[in-house]
Order: sequence, then structure tokens, then C-alpha cells
Amino acid sequence: MDMTTLTPIIIQLIAGAVGGNAAGAVLKDQSLGTAGNTVSGAVGGIGGGILASLIPAIAAAAGGNGIDLQNIAGGGIGGIILTIIVGVIKNSMAKKA
Repeated sequence: MDMTTLTPIIIQLIAGAVGGNAAGAVLKDQSLGTAGNTVSGAVGGIGGGILASLIPAIAAAAGGNGIDLQNIAGGGIGGIILTIIVGVIKNSMAKKA
């Protein structure tokens, strides 16, 4: 693997981690703690980045520098979404116990 292959993945991981921590900071009830927000955000970032790359409208809107913008936006949004989902599931399971 060369850097052109790894760069989008690294961008998605970082954007997802930032998104996950932002979600945890804004939604205190869904927060998983710093480490949990970072991990769930990074995983969500990979998924969100992949999904964003499959949507042609995002690539067209991003213009010439589309790969980075797609990875940042997709990664960040994916990180936010997955962190919120995991937080809701965690809270739901804690209430039942």
C-alpha cells in the first residue's frame, strides 16, 4: 500500500474521531467518554467516508479537490452518527439492567 491509498483512510479516521468527540461533547447523555467517542467516531468515519464516495452528487459538489472534502465530510458525519447510535444503545441497555 502506498500513501495515495492510505491518505483517504487516515482522513476518514481523523474526521470521524473529531465528529465522534463533537457528538459526545454536544450530547452529554450519549457520550461514551473520550476514548469511546474517539473509537466509535473513527469506525463511523470509515463507514461514512466510504458511503460518501459512492454518492456522485457529493463528488460533483466537491469539485476538483473532491476526494479530501468527501472524506472529511463523510468521515465527520459518519463519526457523529455512529457515536450517537452507540450512545443510545448503551443508554438503553443500561436502563434495562
